[in-house]
Amino acid sequence: MTHPSDTGPAPVLALRDVSKSFGAVRALRDVRLELFPGEVHALAGENGAGKSTLIKTLAGVHRPDSGRVLLDGRPVVFHGPGDARDAGIAVIHQEPTLFPDLSIAENIFMGRQPRRSLGRIDHKATRAATADLMRRLGVGLDPDRPARGLSIADQQIVEIAKALSFDARVLVMDEPTAALTGGEVARLFGVVHSLRGQGAAVLFVSHRLEEIFRICERVTTLRDGAWIATEPLAGMTEDDLVRRMVGRDLDALYPKQDVTPGDVALSVRRLTREGVFTNVSFEVRRGEIVGLAGLVGAGRTEVARAVFGIDRWDAGAVEVDGKPLVNGAPSTAMAAGLALVPEDRRAQGLVMDLSIERNIGLTGLGTTVRAGLMDRRAERGRSLDWAARLRVKYSRLADAVSTLSGGNQQKVVLAKWLATGPKVLIVDEPTRGIDVGTKAEVHRLLSALAADGVAILMISSDLPEVLGMADRVLVMHEGRLTAEIARADATEETVMAAATGRAA
Repeated sequence: MTHPSDTGPAPVLALRDVSKSFGAVRALRDVRLELFPGEVHALAGENGAGKSTLIKTLAGVHRPDSGRVLLDGRPVVFHGPGDARDAGIAVIHQEPTLFPDLSIAENIFMGRQPRRSLGRIDHKATRAATADLMRRLGVGLDPDRPARGLSIADQQIVEIAKALSFDARVLVMDEPTAALTGGEVARLFGVVHSLRGQGAAVLFVSHRLEEIFRICERVTTLRDGAWIATEPLAGMTEDDLVRRMVGRDLDALYPKQDVTPGDVALSVRRLTREGVFTNVSFEVRRGEIVGLAGLVGAGRTEVARAVFGIDRWDAGAVEVDGKPLVNGAPSTAMAAGLALVPEDRRAQGLVMDLSIERNIGLTGLGTTVRAGLMDRRAERGRSLDWAARLRVKYSRLADAVSTLSGGNQQKVVLAKWLATGPKVLIVDEPTRGIDVGTKAEVHRLLSALAADGVAILMISSDLPEVLGMADRVLVMHEGRLTAEIARADATEETVMAAATGRAA
């Protein structure tokens, strides 16, 4: 690997033929990486490609089994995250971890606040240093504002400011935009441009290929733990990058089958939850995929939770196959043939400490429990069957589901609910945070389910996904349905117009 310019600076941080194994699993195999000052470098690969292990190696969490880590051209050994931090390496995670009851300034300088005489904390100096960091980042956050209530975007800014306070020269940004709105992404990218201008080396990890092409200059691709290529993004297409990531040409990312919709399976009439959504009415027919679009906070997830019975509604009615559901009763919704794949798979869709087998079996306890005892053979058979159908990649079914990649965790959530044989499947952000290969598999699965007569309500913030998979698009704005758009008429412009309240 060489820097694009032979006269360019030496890399700040480099990996040379780094390998790392966990038991029989080789997570990294002879991986190479070079990060240069003033450059935003992308790290691409499917779930399970080794990106997380590489990041943890840079952060000092893991030590390589072989190969070298070079800092300013000299070999270094990180014995823990503190060593990496002291070397100027900071990782900005997708979900920041701040102390909610402390101010922004206190979070940034926790444990190392400027001191006055007699060891007392100099709060004025702490606030001034924080304000200076915010000016460097080009944002206007108040140093005295409590961390509680900050948006994910603002929390990430605080984490970046904390990294700068340690004089970080290398920033690793791990899926930083996964939970951000379009405006928040634009602000974050402004901060990244500012960091690059100040000479920082930025490693940017994202499943959103359009973001990689928008902000990065070079990309390193991993596949199955191995280094595939490091190359400039100029002149490369998204299809080229996908081929590097998956080792093959992907079939159509949105393989929507044409299906003639059948009878109405789900009917929602004038559903209202005070202060959240109002007068929401729609139908989903057998064999149909209905997309529910809208900006973050429009009320889409809240409608899904009410339909499934997690939250109570104040007015309206929900029917499955013409039979009314009980308000606020998920068990009766499940018995009626309704399934919900939630937005947050880790917090709401899985029990992370339980095994893969047990997670898949959670929705089938009624069929695998005999006289109060678990029929382990039945549970295992059910789990093996669905893991095979959805092509879940795992070592042992007895392993904790937390050991799986994000894409495979999503498959386990889908397997858990598909094992119930649902008539209506509600999927909330079905491909958030998963790679393009797994995304295509999930889309093929949804299309096949619709072809088999399942009614699908798909909530997604990914507009190409909505346009590519939905037979009809429902759009919400500030708790109300503002449009119903046929597949033939649905474009990014028509959907966004309705999502921003510009179309009645």
